[in-house]
Amino acid sequence: MIIGLLTAVAASACYGTGSVLQAVGSRKSARQEAAKASTTGVTQHGGPSLSSTAKAAVTWEFMVGTVLDFIGFGLGALAARLLPLFLSQTVISANLVITAVLSIKLLGIRLSRAEWGSISVVCAALVLLATAAGPEGSGHTPIATHWWLLAAAVVLIGGGTLIVRLMGSRAAILAGLLSGLGFGALGVGVRVLNGADPFHLPTLLADPALYAILVAGLGGMYLHTVALQIGSVNGATAALVVGETVVPGILGVVWLGDASRPGFAWVAVLGFVVAVAGAVAVAWFGEPEPSEPVGTGMEHGTDTQPGTDTEHAGAGTEAGAGTEAGSGRSAAGPSAHSLAASPKR
Repeated sequence: MIIGLLTAVAASACYGTGSVLQAVGSRKSARQEAAKASTTGVTQHGGPSLSSTAKAAVTWEFMVGTVLDFIGFGLGALAARLLPLFLSQTVISANLVITAVLSIKLLGIRLSRAEWGSISVVCAALVLLATAAGPEGSGHTPIATHWWLLAAAVVLIGGGTLIVRLMGSRAAILAGLLSGLGFGALGVGVRVLNGADPFHLPTLLADPALYAILVAGLGGMYLHTVALQIGSVNGATAALVVGETVVPGILGVVWLGDASRPGFAWVAVLGFVVAVAGAVAVAWFGEPEPSEPVGTGMEHGTDTQPGTDTEHAGAGTEAGAGTEAGSGRSAAGPSAHSLAASPKR
């Protein structure tokens, strides 16, 4: 249990640090696109083009953040096999807290009392969960369910990507939710994966759950990148937290046999609900007030420089800008397991 908790915390730290670095890279890309007055960074529906997403991903900050995400993925996968999913996924989602704290230094954000309060709530809830968690389930399931998991991952990521691209700049929250569900499917896939313990390569390669992990992880990374680009990042992150914790947590209990310590079921439920609510609050309270004027440099404590993150959507600057038309919303707000979250998740 202790090793699993330490592993989950380490994964959370990697995801949180990676998210901040990816936000820095996205903002740098946005400034470069704005300087060129690019009109190729958005689709006809207002969403980011594949080329704009690629440009955001080649900044050194973004690449280092992505490396951290992959390290977090490996650690998170190990944690999913050592802990009940309702505990491992919730601890990993607490990377929001790490992101928020690091944003103070790297993104110039000043956290409000509500944000600090939400962070405290998350930490307290994680203590409750760790206290209540019992042994993880076996994870042994019929191979047919692994095929269903792969099919669900393909439909989720493939269909979700198409819908998000059609919705354009209105899809930030949906992209966050879909990326969270992808990371949740990844966690479930890791738990049920055959051939991992003990390691047996032919069995591993023959398991559909392995390919479900790849589809859900890479697709979740892409969708979270899109959410970082097209605005309302904090709302999208809140949706991501719900998707990556609630669904796999329920599946872990109902399908995989995860359980709490005898007599501690109510503590586990309370800790789970409070942790998710606190994580959502960390993201939500980080959303800049829409009534604040664009370009004032005081967006919810963010030290915005003129002409950096305040370009309007529709002006061809969506590529990594993380803004919404007329709102001045910045990608600097606390965001989770960035793209990874990363295979976050």
